[in-house]
Amino acid sequence: MKLVNESGKVSLKDMTFPELREWMTEIGEKRFRADQLFRRLYQGAVTPQEITEFSGALRSRLESVGDMTAVSMLRKQVSKDGTRKYLFGVRDGLAIESVFMKYKYGNTACISSQAGCRMGCAFCASGIGGLERNLTAGEMADQIVAMERDTGERIGHIVVMGTGEPFDNYDQLLRFIEIVHDERGLNIGMRNITVSTCGILKRIKQFAGDMPSVNLAISLHAPDDELRRKIMPVAKGYEMSELLEACRYHEEKTHRRTTFEYALMKGVNDSDEHAVKLASLLKGMLCHVNLIPLNYVEEKGLRGTERKNAEHFAEILDSRGIEVTIRRELGSDISAACGQLRLENRG
Repeated sequence: MKLVNESGKVSLKDMTFPELREWMTEIGEKRFRADQLFRRLYQGAVTPQEITEFSGALRSRLESVGDMTAVSMLRKQVSKDGTRKYLFGVRDGLAIESVFMKYKYGNTACISSQAGCRMGCAFCASGIGGLERNLTAGEMADQIVAMERDTGERIGHIVVMGTGEPFDNYDQLLRFIEIVHDERGLNIGMRNITVSTCGILKRIKQFAGDMPSVNLAISLHAPDDELRRKIMPVAKGYEMSELLEACRYHEEKTHRRTTFEYALMKGVNDSDEHAVKLASLLKGMLCHVNLIPLNYVEEKGLRGTERKNAEHFAEILDSRGIEVTIRRELGSDISAACGQLRLENRG
């Protein structure tokens, strides 16, 4: 794949290593130069002039035909807890979001897979304005490179949970995973990558075969069909039983647990009855429930459950044998909700 961007140059980060090696030979360079270039791309080099192991002639040639960056920083917010929220620009003028988070086990990047989203979930700012376009694999990968360059710190875990539905951009998602996993580049282990979907059933099953070591997360947010269809339009296309069947298929093929994400919305899905229903729904599955304190989004009008009630909800699940955690609240003093910073930029 040799994607030519709006500047008329080849987007180097959109290529896997084998593709980059082929391209380098096509322009008359030796194959080992591709290894050097790939490594420097993911070490944060922005222009060919930074690659001093190349001759001046090769650096000039690369500058004229290739583009080493896919995103540029438009805005950054830094939280007192170390979380950094980024607004990145891409070549055609669109804006996307990413988040850098610090955990005891290392740094995690939450990246976007699309500019906008067509899923229209009731609680999410990302879908306001709809889908603008899919991101390329290089635009996804460069979010991580740009965050490492800005922080000066290594990122060891990736969650594809930012703006967009990753399985709606499936082919580029797979390319992205191949690129960031490559040992010559970011060298991020498959088991350190998590992909979140709101429930594209055929892709859940396909993903089990294509990427069996990558973690799967399901944006569930409701314990029954009626409520889920009210807050997640995608659920109108299938029964909850079909979604869980796809998750069981994934579990059987990969022997890996599924994470179910559940954003607690005050007065919507946070009652004792909802907790009991959720426990019954997931009973017997190899799974983990991640309760998410919802960030307030003015345009949506929904508020998150208080911490005390979230803890009570978790206790009900735990008492019924469901493994559960409450997501640590990061970046509460900045535009923490997914899509908020992008909305602010659109004005």
